[in-house]
Amino acid sequence: MNTADELDESRAPLLDHLIELRRRLLYCIVAVVVAFGVCYYFAEAIFSFLVQPLLSAGQKRLIYTEIFEAFFVQVKVAFFAAMMISFPVIANQLWQFVAPGLYRNEKRALLPFILATPVLFLGGAAMAYYIAVPMALHFLLSFQGDVGGVSQDALPSIGNYLSFIMQFLFGFGIAFLLPVLLMLLERAGIVTRKQLVSARRYAIVGAFAIAAVLTPPDVGSQLLLAIPLCILYELALIGIWFTERRRARELDNAVETIAGE
Repeated sequence: MNTADELDESRAPLLDHLIELRRRLLYCIVAVVVAFGVCYYFAEAIFSFLVQPLLSAGQKRLIYTEIFEAFFVQVKVAFFAAMMISFPVIANQLWQFVAPGLYRNEKRALLPFILATPVLFLGGAAMAYYIAVPMALHFLLSFQGDVGGVSQDALPSIGNYLSFIMQFLFGFGIAFLLPVLLMLLERAGIVTRKQLVSARRYAIVGAFAIAAVLTPPDVGSQLLLAIPLCILYELALIGIWFTERRRARELDNAVETIAGE
């Protein structure tokens, strides 16, 4: 067989993969567009939900200082909501594209991570919305009042507030994906459980550094992110320990089967 024949044989599977990838991407785009249309219709209600922590903190007024700011805020709200709503579809299309190339044991190993990702993300976002954001707002709005004989009032713009709360929601949501990331790295052979255990002190420092970047400068908000990150790190170590034991049992069973033959 000459080189041209080999190229022809390898080209067909590559084209099939590209066609399949295009089909999956089109499904994802359609899901996002449809979700965006629905979310844009309910953008005002969604933003009303997002603004509740600000109302609970005693701030009753939002302003916008640019002509198009209110419109772009609605577009951003609809886009963020559409990405969250369409994430299961995107994850499913990714799985449908990757799964045919995996062995059965690889599918069993990867599927739990895909299922755990939205659960952990929503857990982090919920913690940010119901606990971290109210605490941060109470701290930041406490600077209102008389300062040197001058009245100091907070008049946040709607764009500024949207950026503020989205930073919290996505920051906490992504941070809560730490166990998934660590277990995937271990599964890929990039790190080992022993290495992660020895790096525990650096992980703690890193958790507080991340919390310092993603949260306001008050200690309470930083602890609300740093402590769960440390706990999630330990949970990842426990999860890796269980997976190591399971792989060891499967290897022993395979060796016994081969020896029996």
